[in-house]
Amino acid sequence: MTSRLNPYINFSDTARPALEFYREVFGGELAISTFGEAGGADGPDADKVMHGQLETPAGYTLMVSDAPTGMDLDTGTNISISLSGDDGDELRGYFSKLADGGSVSVPLEKQMWGDEFGMCVDRFGIAWMVNISQPAG
Repeated sequence: MTSRLNPYINFSDTARPALEFYREVFGGELAISTFGEAGGADGPDADKVMHGQLETPAGYTLMVSDAPTGMDLDTGTNISISLSGDDGDELRGYFSKLADGGSVSVPLEKQMWGDEFGMCVDRFGIAWMVNISQPAG
């Protein structure tokens, strides 16, 4: 798998209908996971979208999520750029360079879903997410 870059949009509570709308516009296949499916079944965000992804026939990838309770969400800060793939060295290098002069909000490390993931804001105020897929075992 090669690395890819795509937009990642955060919503207050409308990630699912937004993603369904984008599917109507672009076509394609949806994959949606909720916070409840990721261990938060009893929490206030159980039905919210933790991660949604649309893969279109044209090769576009759009990712979305709902902001969990307590997370500030302002227009202008509700979109990130996501880098993902399985070339760990390449993606760790990108993360390091993007974070240089900026700030790291989530260190790039192994997460509960098994991948390495991190978030940072670059020196220009752009939010980035990096996900390194782990080999299927």
